[in-house]
Amino acid sequence: MLKKKKTESPETTTEINDTIDNESTETTQNTTPAEKSAEDLLKEELSLANDKYLRLYAEFDNFRRRTIKEREDARKMEGREVISDLLPVLDDFERALKATENATEVAPVREGVILIQNKLKNTLSQKGLKPMEAIGQPFDADLHEAITNIPAPSDDLKGKVIDEMEKGYYLNDKVIRFAKVIVGA
Repeated sequence: MLKKKKTESPETTTEINDTIDNESTETTQNTTPAEKSAEDLLKEELSLANDKYLRLYAEFDNFRRRTIKEREDARKMEGREVISDLLPVLDDFERALKATENATEVAPVREGVILIQNKLKNTLSQKGLKPMEAIGQPFDADLHEAITNIPAPSDDLKGKVIDEMEKGYYLNDKVIRFAKVIVGA
């Protein structure tokens, strides 16, 4: 940054003083723009860092919004497959209702309803639904919901499930509905 002029050896003191004055003015002139350029460089660097930060923040905000929207869409459509598999069962129920309008005998209607029930059970079991066996099992608060206690008909049924008011179900080995049961006391 400091430049020295090559001068020929000065002969007099005044020439030496003039040379020193010239060099000092050159250094002050050179350092002032150098300081400003360093300051300008730092300002540029700061503005670039701020710009980079704002862009990164905006990108993260867009990412967050996009993932929230994707999750909402996924939640809306998560039961789509099960519902589309149950539509044929719904169609069978509608056909059964039309058939009952003109039916005179109960036996064929009952058979049709049993067929529809079996179709529904098969469809749900393919999706991972399993019925819970509760009658005769020891009462377990993690699986059963006790409606009431009644005196046990025999001593071996004390503390066990005697009757089932509402069936319980597992979905992929997790309880999705507790069995409502009557327990022997």
